[in-house]
Amino acid sequence: MSGFLPLMLDLNEKEIVIFGGGKVGERKASLFCDYAKVTVVSKDFTPGLNNFHESGKIKLIKVKDLHEKDISSFLKNAFIVIPAANDAKLNEKIAGIAKDREIFVNRVDDIGDIIIPSVIRRGDIVIGISTGGQSPALSKHIRQKTEEVITPEYAQMSRLQNEIREELKSLVNDQKRRKEILWNIINDNDVWKAFEESYEKAYMKASKHIM
Repeated sequence: MSGFLPLMLDLNEKEIVIFGGGKVGERKASLFCDYAKVTVVSKDFTPGLNNFHESGKIKLIKVKDLHEKDISSFLKNAFIVIPAANDAKLNEKIAGIAKDREIFVNRVDDIGDIIIPSVIRRGDIVIGISTGGQSPALSKHIRQKTEEVITPEYAQMSRLQNEIREELKSLVNDQKRRKEILWNIINDNDVWKAFEESYEKAYMKASKHIM
């Protein structure tokens, strides 16, 4: 596990190819379709995948069988490949071909090149939690506990910090002083409480630190 490093990747315009139109394939497509171009290759597709396709979120390719030549053609522009077919030997073959082509593989039955973490999103804040593929249940448990601490107000604080920081650039020349003001805002309980009423009220509370 020492080779894995947490990274944030820009998947815009990157192609994710998923082999398998079952529930696992649907779950993976649901995860990636808002961030990348997703193609699902399979004999059949779940109603959920068909809905994604009809809404224009993913591309579906229906096949009768998958031969090595066919697999290679589907991987032509792939950035990440996900073998999620209901056939362990086929998944192994797909992973092998992708590896030969130096394409990232996310395995659903083993540890591949990429491990998808359990994710918490609060606006611009993204937190990924992983146990290295050893215990998905523990990842979920940690995510649920973390969600109790990282509340939706953190998304508003992120927005507030960004707006105040931009304002400070033209008002305060001393960078050290700007950092001090931003840190004081983060530690101001009155600002956090104000978010419960409105963002505007929190902004007014935070602006007092600039004065």
